Amino acid sequence: MNRLTRLTLYFTCTLLALACGGKKEHAHETGSNTWEAMDAYHMIMAESYHPLKDSANLVPAKANAEELAAEAEKWSSSEIPERVKNEEMIAMLESIKNSSRAFADKVKAGATDEELATALTALHDEFHHIMETWSGGHGDH
Repeated sequence: MNRLTRLTLYFTCTLLALACGGKKEHAHETGSNTWEAMDAYHMIMAESYHPLKDSANLVPAKANAEELAAEAEKWSSSEIPERVKNEEMIAMLESIKNSSRAFADKVKAGATDEELATALTALHDEFHHIMETWSGGHGDH
């Protein structure tokens, strides 16, 4: 390995370590910045919605429908973080659980692609409303 490559690698690793270290400290200072049940739902929502948004592909959404409903069920019964633990959040979680189940039922019933696209888009918007409430209106997606 030549000197320039080693130097570049050293600086890259140092910057990466500083960036990761700073994030941990910030999360510690402000309390928990994670909600595992929301993150689990988000992963499946992203895998389902983005193919639709990017290329009108509903295949992943159809394949993930039951998992999306199951994760919404888990999320709605998970411990709600204190900073958003209120009646509004409880109602939003109950709603997304019901909407996710309704989407899975539409898939199972053989709804048209147009109906599924409309339902998934509404479900995605509902998810984003919850995520923005969680992040204080500063959701990044």
